[in-house]
Amino acid sequence: MKICIVSDSHDRSDPLVEAIVEARAAGAQTVIHCGDLIGVNTMRASLKLGIPIHAVHGNNIGDVDSLYRTMAKSNGMFIYHGQEAVLELGGRKIFVTHMPHHAQAFACTGDYDLVCHGHSHKAHVGMQADVRGGKCWLVNPGSVAGIDAPNVKAIPTWILGDLEQMNFEIRTLQYSDKRIS
Repeated sequence: MKICIVSDSHDRSDPLVEAIVEARAAGAQTVIHCGDLIGVNTMRASLKLGIPIHAVHGNNIGDVDSLYRTMAKSNGMFIYHGQEAVLELGGRKIFVTHMPHHAQAFACTGDYDLVCHGHSHKAHVGMQADVRGGKCWLVNPGSVAGIDAPNVKAIPTWILGDLEQMNFEIRTLQYSDKRIS
């Protein structure tokens, strides 16, 4: 199963839609949003694409009540988990949060195959040793909105993940900069 991992859209709908369109074209069957979604308007166009979206909030929470109301009306296409999510997709256990230190701690438990987070706006894919002597994938898709990370050029990024192969690739959006505003 392929998945699209995004984060830090910060109320910017166009780049979120574009990432989901690109991911769906690459075979993704679901989206994980690692927080700082902000508002329901960010989701409206994405929900029309017909691919399920799992989301957590970040430190820029936005209108939580509206997000839950949208979830209730989405026929299972939008699942808003609150602060964190524990998912099972493609036979893999996945933990989703916004904060990097929280993600690293959960990756160390040995309970998950994949831990996803956001917040820093800097994309990263790596492995974290766990307390059981194994390793867990720890990924940050960066900012799908292309908002600057410290000392990094503003490039919109997301991750295409393959849960069968446990392969995670940082991707950049292929549309013009004028849409990032």
